[in-house]
Amino acid sequence: MSMVWKPTGGTAGRTGGRAVGRKPPDAGAADATGAPTAAPAPPADPAAAPRPGPDPDARHRLTSLQGLAALSLDAMASVAYGPESIVLVLAAAGAYGLGCTLPVTLCIAGLLAVLVASYRQVIAAFPNGGGSYAVAKAHLGRRTALAAAASLLLDYVLNVAVSVTAGVAALTSAFPALYGERLWLCLGVLVLVTGVNLRGIVDSAKAFLVPTAVFVGSILAVVAVGLFRDAPVSTASATGHASVLAGNATSVGALLLLKAFAAGCSALTGVEAVANAVPSFRAPAVKRAQRTEIALGALLGVMLIGLSVLIGRFHLQPVEGVTVLAQLADASLGHNWAFYVVQFATMVLLALAANTSFGGLPVLMSLLARDNYLPHVFGLKADRQVHRHGVLALAAVAALLLGFSGGEVNTLVPLFAIGVFVGFTICQVGMVRHWRQERSSGWRGKAVLNGFGALLTGVSAVVVTATKFTEGAWLIVIALPALVLAFEAVHRAYGRIADHLHLGRIPEPPHRDRSLVVVPVSHLSRLTCEALNAAVSLGDEVQAVTVTHAGPEDRRAAESLRRDWELWNPGVDLLELPSATRTVGRPIAAYVRDLAHRQPRTRITVLIPEVEPAHLWQRLLQNQRGAVVAHAVRRTTDATICRLRFRLSA
Repeated sequence: MSMVWKPTGGTAGRTGGRAVGRKPPDAGAADATGAPTAAPAPPADPAAAPRPGPDPDARHRLTSLQGLAALSLDAMASVAYGPESIVLVLAAAGAYGLGCTLPVTLCIAGLLAVLVASYRQVIAAFPNGGGSYAVAKAHLGRRTALAAAASLLLDYVLNVAVSVTAGVAALTSAFPALYGERLWLCLGVLVLVTGVNLRGIVDSAKAFLVPTAVFVGSILAVVAVGLFRDAPVSTASATGHASVLAGNATSVGALLLLKAFAAGCSALTGVEAVANAVPSFRAPAVKRAQRTEIALGALLGVMLIGLSVLIGRFHLQPVEGVTVLAQLADASLGHNWAFYVVQFATMVLLALAANTSFGGLPVLMSLLARDNYLPHVFGLKADRQVHRHGVLALAAVAALLLGFSGGEVNTLVPLFAIGVFVGFTICQVGMVRHWRQERSSGWRGKAVLNGFGALLTGVSAVVVTATKFTEGAWLIVIALPALVLAFEAVHRAYGRIADHLHLGRIPEPPHRDRSLVVVPVSHLSRLTCEALNAAVSLGDEVQAVTVTHAGPEDRRAAESLRRDWELWNPGVDLLELPSATRTVGRPIAAYVRDLAHRQPRTRITVLIPEVEPAHLWQRLLQNQRGAVVAHAVRRTTDATICRLRFRLSA
C-alpha cells in the first residue's frame, strides 16, 4: 500500500488562486496569436492595397537556368543510353534494321514534343506541382491519382539507383581495378548527392550546373563536328571488339520497330520532373517552369536526333564493351583529349542524374502528405525550402536497392521506365478531360494532341512491360497496386484520427478543470526544488512520489530521503510507491491511473525533472529515468506529460 509522509507544518496540497471566470476582452484586444478578435473591417479598395513584398525565400528557389541543371539531369543523361537502346534492338535485323534508327528516333522526338507541350499546359493548370498526380486527382478520380503517384514514386526511386550504378559502371570501365568496390562507390555517390540536396535545391543546381553545361556542350560538339565529316575520323574505340550485329534482313517487322520505339523511349524519363516541382521556382514560377520545360525538350530533341543522324552517317555498328556514344565521339572528334572529355562528362552526368529525383519526389511526397496519403512529416519544410524527410527517405530506399543489386546496373534496368510511362499516360488522359471541361479557345486541338500522346505512351507502357516482364518488370506490376493500397491505408488512419479529434468542427467552449501535478522524485537537489517550483505554479494540488523497493539498501535510501524531505519541509506531500520489481515507470503509471479513476474530473499532469547537459556526449552519463517514466505514463494513461529541462552551464 502507498505511504504518505506529511512534514510538520506542511500542507496537504496547494489551492490555486486563479480566477475561474474572466471578463471577455475588449473589442480591440488581441488573442494569443496577436490577431485582433474584433469583427473584421470592411474590405479596402483593392487599388489602394499595398503590393505584396518580395518573397523572403526567393534565394532558395530556382531560376529557369538553375531549374535546367537541377531537374533535367535525368533527361539529359538519357541521350547516353537512349539511342543505344534503339540500336541494340534494331541490330537484330542487321544493317537494314539499323537504317530505321533515324525514323524511330524521329517518332520518339515527336512524342517528346507532345509531352513537352502537354506538360507545359500542366504547369499552367496545376502551379502547385504534382504533375500527373495533380492532373489525375482533378479529373480522373482518387484511385487513378494514387496509381499515378505510385508510378512516379517508383520511377524516381529507380532513377536514383539506375543513375548512380550507370555512372559508377562508366567509372569502373575506365578503371577496371575499381570494379570490386562498385557498391561502395555507388553508396559514396549517393551520399554526395543526398548531402548536396539537403542544403537545398538551389545549392544542388549551382553544384551541378557546370557538369550539365559541359555534357550538353560535349554532345552538341560531337553532333556539330560529325555533320561536317563524310567518314569516321577514328574507330580506335571499337577496334578489337566483337560486333553484335545480326545477319542482314530484307525487312523489319512491325513488332521489332515497336520494341525499338519502346526501348528508345527510356530517353524520355525525366521530362515530367519540372511539372512536379513548380513550387521550387522563383516567381513567376509558372513562366520560369515553362521556359525550363521548353529548353529541356529542345536540347533533348536536338541531341537525340543529332546522334541518330550520325549513327546512319557513319554506318555505326554496335559492339560489345563499347557504348554507341563512345563510338560516335571517337568518329566525330577522334581518339584524343576531346574523346576523353566526352566520356568523363558522360560518366559524371550519369552519376548525378539522380538529382532529378531529389528535386521532384520530395515535392510530390509533400503533396501526398497534404492529402493524407503519406505521413505528414513529409510535408514539413526545413530551412532553404528543403523537404528534408523526403530527401532522406528517397536516399534510404535507393541505398537498399543498391545493396540488393550489388551495384550492378543490369539488375535494375529491367525495372526502370515502366512507371514513368504509366504516369505519362494517366497525365495525357487527364489533360484530355481537362480540355473537354474547360472548352477554352482551341481546346479540340489540344485534346487531340493529348489523346494522341496518351495512345503512344500507353502502347509504350504495354510494350515495355511485356518485353521486360520476365526480366523483373513483374515486380513493378505488383508494387504499383501495393503502393496504392498503402496510400489508402494511411488515408484511412488519418480519417480515424480526424473523427476522434473532431477536425473540421467547432469545438465546445473551453472550461477550467481542477488540476493535479505529480512529480516523480528520487533524491533531493536543486533539480527537485525547480520541479516543485514549476509544479506549484501549474497545479491546484501537487504530489511528489518516489518508488521504493524491498531491498535493504533501497530501504535505507528511502529512509534517508524521508528524513531529508522532513528537514526541507517544502509544503508538498511525499508519497511512497512500493514496487516488488526493479522498475520505476510502471508503479508511477499505475498510481496515475488510480488517481484518474478516483478523480475523473481532475486534469493530471506528470512533471518529470531532467538535466539538460552542456555537451552532447554527456547524455551518455545520464540514467534515462525520465525517459522510462515518460514512456510508461504515455503508454497506459491519458495524463499530460511535462518534461522539465534543467540546463547545466558549460
